[in-house]
Amino acid sequence: MTDALFAPVHLGALELANRVVMAPMTRDRAGPGDVPTDAMVEYYAQRASAGLIVTEGVQPSAVGKGYWRTPGIHSAEQVEGWRRVADAVHARGGKLVMQLMHCGRVVVAANRGFDADVVAPSALPCPVQVPGPDGTLVDTAMPRALAADELPALLEEYAAAARNAMAAGIDGVELHCASGYLINQFLNPASNVREDEFGGSAENRIRFPVMVLKALADAIGADRVGFRISPGNPYNGMDPSDPQGTFAPFVKAADGLGLAFLHVVDMGLEGLDTLAMLRANWSGPIIANNNLKADSARALLEAGRAEAVSFGRAFIANPDLVERIAQGAPLAKPDYALLYTGEERGYTDYPTL
Repeated sequence: MTDALFAPVHLGALELANRVVMAPMTRDRAGPGDVPTDAMVEYYAQRASAGLIVTEGVQPSAVGKGYWRTPGIHSAEQVEGWRRVADAVHARGGKLVMQLMHCGRVVVAANRGFDADVVAPSALPCPVQVPGPDGTLVDTAMPRALAADELPALLEEYAAAARNAMAAGIDGVELHCASGYLINQFLNPASNVREDEFGGSAENRIRFPVMVLKALADAIGADRVGFRISPGNPYNGMDPSDPQGTFAPFVKAADGLGLAFLHVVDMGLEGLDTLAMLRANWSGPIIANNNLKADSARALLEAGRAEAVSFGRAFIANPDLVERIAQGAPLAKPDYALLYTGEERGYTDYPTL
């Protein structure tokens, strides 16, 4: 009997050789101009045996940047840098989609290296501190509220980023709708107190996020677009109290677009079976994530609760995670002190079996 983890699967236009997905993880290794480096090329190539790699969050525009040394996809140099990453992954038989991550209000100005507005659905600062350039936690900037007539330009920034990703040879994009960043800020009542058609009711709060998904689908084809959510996650100041009230209508509205996949961080919420709630409102493939081990991931696939499963931290220290799972080999542990610093150390120097 074929191991469910190693059966091929289609996620829209994406043909995966196995169902082990590498989750997006910020690693802060971009070079000057937020361009992917040689080390990033090697890091992703080392992990190409994953059925699919979801890249770290990539800013679709300069305004989307909030963290130190995160890569972009809005300049010619960045596109060329990502082309090198895509070529290296494809040369080893892998597939990758780019996570588009606009930080919204989660910005430390010193992390940017340039002046740009800090924008959000409402003029409410992120209530938690964020690491600055030296890793010390500092307060975030006060954002200004986006005017409704600015939103079409923001949609075009996302669409242009998706087109740039395709020009770089990336296989698709994933819209980051989780963890308290811009799209999640629109979805959540703790960060969206607008009084226009983009705020108030859940129906209004999901409006702009759905428009972004449609813009991405129109730009590169719906079957190459996925999105990631984390219902009930309080990260970066989100109100976790009513995940079903927001995310059931959101995924139901997105379901009509014919997208490639829904990637969910299952928070293990008390009183809510998140995967069952999503299945009731979403007809497409689901990638399940959060603290999965090989056995628990396999069980989700065998029960039909997800079509693929993603692993984050396990991929940091185990570039050959797929092979290790297949052989039942022990997993190495990451050096957490080097998650966001160290250049090649703690990044590309983890050994394979």
